[in-house]
Amino acid sequence: MSTATATARPGAVLADLLPASRVRDVALVVGGAVLTGLAAQLSVPVPGSPVPVTGQTFAALLVGTTLGARRGFLSLALYAVAGVAGVPWFAQGASGAGMVSFGYVLGMLLASALVGALARRGADRSPLRMAGTMILGEAVVYAVGVPYLALAAHLSVSQAVAAGLTPFLIGDALKAALAMGALPTAWKLVGKR
Repeated sequence: MSTATATARPGAVLADLLPASRVRDVALVVGGAVLTGLAAQLSVPVPGSPVPVTGQTFAALLVGTTLGARRGFLSLALYAVAGVAGVPWFAQGASGAGMVSFGYVLGMLLASALVGALARRGADRSPLRMAGTMILGEAVVYAVGVPYLALAAHLSVSQAVAAGLTPFLIGDALKAALAMGALPTAWKLVGKR
C-alpha cells in the first residue's frame, strides 16, 4: 500500500501510515508517553499558581491526534501510571498522585482519546478543524484539572480558575496555532510522496 493511498483512507491518523504490527503499536504508545514526559520538563513556574506552564498538554494532545484514540489513551495511561509509580516525569520532575496538579494529567488521558477520535474523522487535516480539536482537548484537560486543583489545594472555584486556568489561556492559544499548522502540513507532505 502506498503512502498516498493511506492518506486517502478514511479514518486514518498519521501513525497508521507506518506498517501495522503490534511492535509498532507498543513503540508508539511508549514513545508517546516518553514524549509527554520530556515535554513536561519544559516547565516555567507561574507566580501565584501551583501549576506551571509546560509543554505537557501540547504533547498529550499531539500524541492523541497522531496516534488515534486508543493508542493515545494508552500512551497517556502509561505516562500517568509510570509517574504515579515514581518515574519523575511529571512537570518539574515530580512523580506520584499527591500533586495538586494531578487532575490535569487525568484530564490529558481523556483529552488524548477525544482528539484521537476527532483525528480519525479528519479533524487533523485542515487548520481550522485542528484548532477546534486542540481547543476541545484543552477544555477537557481544564474540565478535570481545575476542579481537582480546587479540591486538592482547598481553593474556591474562582480561586482555582484564577490559578489553574486564566494564566494558561494565551499559551494554549499558541499551542493550538502551532498544531493548526503542523498536523495539516504533515498530511500534505505525506500526500505528496
